[in-house]
Amino acid sequence: MKLEEIKRAIEHGGRVHWHHSGYEVIKDKLGKFLIVCLDNQSCWGLTWIDGETMNEKEEDFFLG
Repeated sequence: MKLEEIKRAIEHGGRVHWHHSGYEVIKDKLGKFLIVCLDNQSCWGLTWIDGETMNEKEEDFFLG
């Protein structure tokens, strides 16, 4: 999935996962998009600080 597709899905109430269903993309209270490990709640940014370069490969994201 492309970055804009991920953001749009999240903002419209969809669920997006990375790699497998144990990782979910969320939008936090500050408006930042994060990838969260559902097992231990560790997380990292969906993008680098530029807000455009994704931290992970587009092909590893999918709707859940």
